[in-house]
Amino acid sequence: MRDSRIVIATRQSKLALWQANFVRERLRAAHPTLTVELRGMTTQGDRFLSAPLSEVGGKGLFIKELEEALLDGSADIAVHSMKDVPAKLPLEFAMPVIGYRADVRDALVCPRGFTLDELPRGARVGSSSLRRQAMLRRRRDDLQLLPVRGNVDTRLDKLDAGEYDAIILATAGLQRLGLAERITEHLSLEVCLPAAGQGALGIECRADDVELLALLGVLNDAAVSRCVIAERTVSAGLGADCSTPLGAYACLQGDKIELEAVLYALDGSRVLRAAATGEDPLDVGQIVAKCLMDEGAAELLAGSLPPGSGSNDV
Repeated sequence: MRDSRIVIATRQSKLALWQANFVRERLRAAHPTLTVELRGMTTQGDRFLSAPLSEVGGKGLFIKELEEALLDGSADIAVHSMKDVPAKLPLEFAMPVIGYRADVRDALVCPRGFTLDELPRGARVGSSSLRRQAMLRRRRDDLQLLPVRGNVDTRLDKLDAGEYDAIILATAGLQRLGLAERITEHLSLEVCLPAAGQGALGIECRADDVELLALLGVLNDAAVSRCVIAERTVSAGLGADCSTPLGAYACLQGDKIELEAVLYALDGSRVLRAAATGEDPLDVGQIVAKCLMDEGAAELLAGSLPPGSGSNDV
């Protein structure tokens, strides 16, 4: 039998700590005798802030050290924003909990109160997400798109210092940090489809820890899990990574999963869309991925990265 203590490996940004503390409270509520502790860590993704993620290893850099802590036994679980988790987990790990999904939309933050369509020509908009950049190029090719990395507070500080006229962040992160009042406009799903898994949290552990898998299982949200798995299956089917301007979003209508995905050319000149409905998330995701490939996704996926691009969808 495992002991009654669980250690959560977590990054030390405010948002990561919020997520880890949130899960700690959910675990305590489900298992009142459990002792849950946090182990703060700095990941390579936190250290390499001067270079685009696509050049230094992608989103996996935010979880590599956390997974190493799981393997060496210094931590039992790690809590992730699902949009930051690569589409394919290494065989040593499992994601028994996907849930707690907040608002999936992206948010425009503009100190002068402009919406996306109201921004002046040539306005400087900060985003290091290739998905968001491609969307912006397609909708407002007059804007200056500038990379911005760092945690939510760092990005907002740069915005307030005048380095940008506006930035785009995930609504969920702003809401969780009590910063919803900073949002000027929620970008509709018709304008900007979110990254796969956006707004949802995941709990990762070692795949061979049977007792822990059972203990965590009560926290899983079957509805959210089905939707996120469908979205991630599109990413996996396309071989998508942090250099792919791909959006995917699924919702439930009764027992059916309705999934839509969009893949952009990096310069915004082309966009491919596909949708499917079904009960099995893997089947639905694979259908959408195949539709995108049939429409010419391989050509878009082969596109080169623009200078200074990145991919952090905070």
